[in-house]
Amino acid sequence: MQDDRIVVGAISGAYGVRGEVRIKSFCANPEDIETYSPLTDSEGRSYDLAILRPIKNGFSARIAQIATKEDADALKGVELFALRTQLPALPDDEFYHTDLIGLEAVDTGGEALGSVKAVHNHGADDLLELLRPGSSATVLVPFTRAVVPTVDLEARRIVIDPPEGLL
Repeated sequence: MQDDRIVVGAISGAYGVRGEVRIKSFCANPEDIETYSPLTDSEGRSYDLAILRPIKNGFSARIAQIATKEDADALKGVELFALRTQLPALPDDEFYHTDLIGLEAVDTGGEALGSVKAVHNHGADDLLELLRPGSSATVLVPFTRAVVPTVDLEARRIVIDPPEGLL
């Protein structure tokens, strides 16, 4: 939890020819991304974001600094960050993805299983991508209470009770 910025969305390209952008929100309530404006990118540049309307897979938005389609296209792929202090406090059983990445993973007996490389969500539950120890191989683990009964952010580790044959 050392990062003071959290990725809350991304610019996925231009929308139309008048400088509007497509925004993909990573917020639990997607429209909340606008309330965290101004947002910043990885370089610290600031973006004043105003959602115009929902579109497929996100929102059409206006960014004050963007006037043309070419300017909007140039921002495709830019991740948008909000300050952690702007975001709501989470219940005990919810976590920001950025806080999970890098955590050591052990089984219920304390044996090292690897570390969390990434968190994925393809429409259902979250999946933790574990980088196996001493290898470049990864494995996807369902991020459910049954499979991951313990998340200890203070100790920077998770306990995994893998189903038979997962690992």
